[in-house]
Amino acid sequence: MQRKRIIKVKDKSFTISISERALKRQIKRVADEINRDYEGKNPIFLAVLNGSFIFAADLLREINLACEISFVKLSSYEGVNSTGTIHELIGLNTNITGRPVIIVEDIVDTGLTIARMLETLKGHNPESIDICTLLLKPSKLQVNLNIRYCCRQIPDDFVLGYGLDYDGFGRNTKDLYTII
Repeated sequence: MQRKRIIKVKDKSFTISISERALKRQIKRVADEINRDYEGKNPIFLAVLNGSFIFAADLLREINLACEISFVKLSSYEGVNSTGTIHELIGLNTNITGRPVIIVEDIVDTGLTIARMLETLKGHNPESIDICTLLLKPSKLQVNLNIRYCCRQIPDDFVLGYGLDYDGFGRNTKDLYTII
């Protein structure tokens, strides 16, 4: 079945920019890297809700390690713009002391959300913390981050689908769409 090239979500129009198939190839590549780098360890994946839930599910299905997943909810978006203010909505409820941690994020643009999360997690004394993101907007980064695992770099466009939303809508599209 052919997917629509252009979709409308609320008052905005979007066009396909990355297919689900292309995203899954990159996720498999990153999972292979994590499987290699964490061989013999039991990392805990911390998926940042809401946007990373589809990415986290697809990533974990490719992980061949003894591991756990937990979810945290941080937010810095309103509509199509990052507010620059981090709102911690649901905190960490899993003991990560002495454990290797992999943060699973849908998109890193300014990096402020991840920087805040790193600051919070370091206070729990994990063995290590790595960042794994589906998408990265390098031109938008405002902080220096060591992003070890990145599926795809994208330009500074607003994107939707594959878990990412516009005002709560559009997360359920299989492909990634860019605003037009």
